[in-house]
Amino acid sequence: MTATADVTLDTLLTFVKRNRGFDFTGYKRSSVERRIRKRMDEIGCDTYASYLDRLEVDQDEFALLFNTILINVTAFFRDAATWDHLRAEVVPDLVAARPADAPIRVWCAGCASGEEAYTIAMVLADVLGETSYRERVKIYATDVDEEALQTARQASYPVKAVEGVPSATLERYFERFDSRYVFRQDLRRTVIFGRNDLVQDAPISRIDLLVCRNTLMYFNAETQAQILRRFHFGLDDDGVLVLGKSEMLITHGDLFQPVDLKRRVFSKVMSGAMRDRLHFVTQAGGAAEPVPAHGSVRDSALDAGPVPQVVLDGASHVLALNHAARDLFALSANDVGRPLQDLELSYRPLELRSHLDRLRTDRRAIALEAVRWTSKGADEPRVFDVRIAPLLVDGELEGASVTYTDVTSDERLKGELETAKRELGQAYEELQSTVEELETTNEELQSTNEELETTNEELQSTNEELETMNEELQSTNEELETINDELRTRTFELNEVNAFLETILASMGLAVAVLDGRQTVQIWNRQAENLWGVRADEAIGQHFLGLDIGLPVDALRAAVRDALRGVDGHAPMTLEATNRRGRPIACTVRTLPLIVGVDEVTGVILLMEQRDRDGSGS
Repeated sequence: MTATADVTLDTLLTFVKRNRGFDFTGYKRSSVERRIRKRMDEIGCDTYASYLDRLEVDQDEFALLFNTILINVTAFFRDAATWDHLRAEVVPDLVAARPADAPIRVWCAGCASGEEAYTIAMVLADVLGETSYRERVKIYATDVDEEALQTARQASYPVKAVEGVPSATLERYFERFDSRYVFRQDLRRTVIFGRNDLVQDAPISRIDLLVCRNTLMYFNAETQAQILRRFHFGLDDDGVLVLGKSEMLITHGDLFQPVDLKRRVFSKVMSGAMRDRLHFVTQAGGAAEPVPAHGSVRDSALDAGPVPQVVLDGASHVLALNHAARDLFALSANDVGRPLQDLELSYRPLELRSHLDRLRTDRRAIALEAVRWTSKGADEPRVFDVRIAPLLVDGELEGASVTYTDVTSDERLKGELETAKRELGQAYEELQSTVEELETTNEELQSTNEELETTNEELQSTNEELETMNEELQSTNEELETINDELRTRTFELNEVNAFLETILASMGLAVAVLDGRQTVQIWNRQAENLWGVRADEAIGQHFLGLDIGLPVDALRAAVRDALRGVDGHAPMTLEATNRRGRPIACTVRTLPLIVGVDEVTGVILLMEQRDRDGSGS
């Protein structure tokens, strides 16, 4: 057992991760701490140590804790303007960019109880038409909360849950069963629900539309960056990412760029790995296939480059020669695939092989300046800046790129520039002073910009925290509404019981008073009011022996005490009394113990009946 002083929030989170596999360390600290404290208050635990003990002995408490931390606040068509924008612009553009029969893969991350996943389904069905939707669309809806996923798979929702669905849409996509609405089964087959931890599990790949709204805001900045990298990997090159209204991706411009920042729609920023850019196939020691006449756009871009470029594989075979390189070195497409050593290019205009050996060792780009070379039939030498760069794929050296930048005209200008430099020396010194002033100003602006960025990030974090608290309040409000509905039902039932009891008391034809253990009046029926002239609101809550009525209540003191002790043997007592009209009457009073359960006496029942002087009842 862990010592009480050593149990912290981190200890508790580690225990949960070890025993249930839920890692909440990447969630925002303040939010997790607030939600756990809420659960601890509900069950009366004051310290993390006592709550850890509770988790160790009560396995069902884990599920209740997860339901508290994972705030499943969602709704159909939540933030309707966003869904209208997706239906009108985003989804049609996405569909238009794909072949008519191409599958459309959607990932709804953090789907909770399924409302958002089915909302996506309805929007896509509206745009594609139901037949095309069923044939082309697959929606992968994921969450870490297995209980919420079970609810989502059933696709059955109460009337209150579908209030945000337009009436025409509700009629088209839902079927009514008793007091619940069920999403259509033929469309429900396209939605696949499964558990996926955005922090630990692998992302779903080849996604065209990724919707993850108001989920990232629960994670800290480091975990957000980790999840966004997974989203970037899973999303197609022209795919679309849709986030919640408090998630702006201000500091992740290297992964996603805004398409519509107001509605939080983003597109993927291409990273362009070398493996994606090179589409050449070669075998070690063998010749490669020549570059196709109609290659990819990227191959065409390489070929059209203005700077001569040669691409080599790891064994120094020629992988590619762009048009400028073929013209410069009198080569052709048939030279692609040949060993470098078989070409004059290997030693003119410079010895390449020794530099390639150095490149394989250092794996750093090599820059060689002012390499002079006189080509065949040329009158004057040309000057080149040669750059040999390693091509790394997943950290492994897969080849090299050699570029030849013609700087002949630059060399000619050097002499002229030296003269101009001397002439402009004095002006340069003056400009230097101005430059220093500008640099100082630039540094100040840079500092101000950094401060603004820091402030912006702090505001973004605060906005996310406020949105989180708003959803927590919404969740609490839903819980209170449920409790209020239960109280309303119980109140209605209690009123029915009271009315039934009042009917019984009125039907007895006797004045009835019920006292509690302190002899305080709890019930005073209508006959008692008529007999003694004291209203129920005047009698209830008063000590019976202190009531000012025409009955000599002191004479009943002993009988009342005996009844409170459970004695039920007292014969009815007839007392001389005065009714509410001031007439003298004989009143027969019987005291009975009020018994709850088996033997528990909780009060006294007094039955009072007016009798005429001759002893008959009235």
